[in-house]
Amino acid sequence: MRVSKRASGALAVGAAFALVASGCSSGNSDGGDAGASKDGAITIHGVQPENPLVPANTTETGGGKIIDMMWTGLVEYPNNGGAPQNALADTIETKDSKVFNIKIKQNTKFHDGTPVKAKNFVDAWNWAAYSPNGAANGSFFSDIQGYEDVATSDPDGDGPQKAPPPKQEKMSGLKVLDDWSFEVTLAAPTAVFPTKLGYSAFMPLPDAFFTQKAEDFGKKPIGNGPVKFVSWQDNVEIKLTRFDDYTLRDKVKIKDVGIKLYQDENAAYSDLISGNLDFMETVPTSALAGEKYKADLGDRALNTVTPSTAFIAFPIYDKRFANKDLRKAVSLSIDRQAISDKIFFGTRKPADSWANPLTPGAPAGNCTSCKFDPAQAKELLAKAGGFTGEMVFYYNADSSHKDWMEAVAQQVKTNLNINARAEGVPTFAVFRQNINAYKMKGPYRAAWQQDYPDIENWVNPLFTSTGSSNDGKYANPAVDAGAKEASAAGSLEDSHKKFEEVLKLVDEDVPTIPIYFYGQQAGHSEKIKKLELTNVGELDLSSVEL
Repeated sequence: MRVSKRASGALAVGAAFALVASGCSSGNSDGGDAGASKDGAITIHGVQPENPLVPANTTETGGGKIIDMMWTGLVEYPNNGGAPQNALADTIETKDSKVFNIKIKQNTKFHDGTPVKAKNFVDAWNWAAYSPNGAANGSFFSDIQGYEDVATSDPDGDGPQKAPPPKQEKMSGLKVLDDWSFEVTLAAPTAVFPTKLGYSAFMPLPDAFFTQKAEDFGKKPIGNGPVKFVSWQDNVEIKLTRFDDYTLRDKVKIKDVGIKLYQDENAAYSDLISGNLDFMETVPTSALAGEKYKADLGDRALNTVTPSTAFIAFPIYDKRFANKDLRKAVSLSIDRQAISDKIFFGTRKPADSWANPLTPGAPAGNCTSCKFDPAQAKELLAKAGGFTGEMVFYYNADSSHKDWMEAVAQQVKTNLNINARAEGVPTFAVFRQNINAYKMKGPYRAAWQQDYPDIENWVNPLFTSTGSSNDGKYANPAVDAGAKEASAAGSLEDSHKKFEEVLKLVDEDVPTIPIYFYGQQAGHSEKIKKLELTNVGELDLSSVEL
């Protein structure tokens, strides 16, 4: 999910991957005017981030895409979906996929002018993994030796007991070798580890971070990427500007970037059409009928696919949704093809697998409950003892989810005779706050945008009991054990095979419901003469020319 993805040079560990190309470009081959770009400004669509902008504590795309702009990691993921490539890393070397020697490029800077050194990675990773700090992405460091000594969990959930204090404050598997090199020792060989290193959890933090509260830093973040922070007005706009001391290859040509924080996608689309917004990542569903967005935007309309999936998630911590037969019944009662055709006009593909098929290692068609079978759904509902009361399906109302969520609720009502309806939560930030506080009172809209190109990213964060995005508190010891074994496989091929077996266990439990694979319809203003999208459909700032 890093900013620039057009570079050459594969990872030093030499891993090769295949992913369907999802980057796309717009504009003529000559690009724009260099002078206009140099001092130019653009405004792009955004939503209020859930939390202050700390990389290891950001798990949602509203804040995530801003972090992607402001930070550069050890590796990056090409726009065309190809193999991960070194970014800030000079070399990443290993002989056994257990001990990694990482050398970073010298004399790069944070936005406060301080140098990015090896210790800025080691200190950041130790901070994120240390559970008392509460970093949402802390579990991404569980591969590293000594993680279990710095991370403890609450033994009884929301009960009276508290998590015991960790034995250590730092992981034994991290060692600074010199200013520009550090060593990472994993608990077991993990072939996918270098692939993960472009994800935001693994970003470096400046020394200034450790002198203040994380939330204070996150309101005025200091990154090391091609643009730096200027200001943040809640629910209005976040302003960024070019970092002229940036020395890596994905420099931006434009000067200023404003992320306008909308509460209504239709209002954003109106701004796009009128020229008051320069880029919108996903047009609203109201613009899809009859390909209206193409008529509105002409050659400024973009159409691509991304490794992202829409789900319905269950609050399994609510005993009403603890029965897997009930969850499967709900899934089987949903006609995904009808939703694709009637709501999205064919721009979304009905989901039939647990990991997005654009992901390396992802098996196709392995979601047995993704078929539409009302008769079996009724049988499973009866087996589960039925459902008493109202089943409310929640979604965030500041994006285009109302139509398809209402369709889901209506299908459940019609096919299972459950008193079901959909209800919008005003903003994504509040919606996510409720999810993270485990306060959801019914099934809710969820989505997963691939953090890095490997099937592992569709299992460990979502379905292991300690996964950073296991928001419904799903737990299956067999899944945990299988995922641990798959993560520790010595080769990517073996790892992928083992994760495929883990997903068979997930399929039996139906902790969530895959609904559709994303297609992406985006648009830009006449001001932008050339741009590219990243492999996950975000705007690649380094490509923008005016």
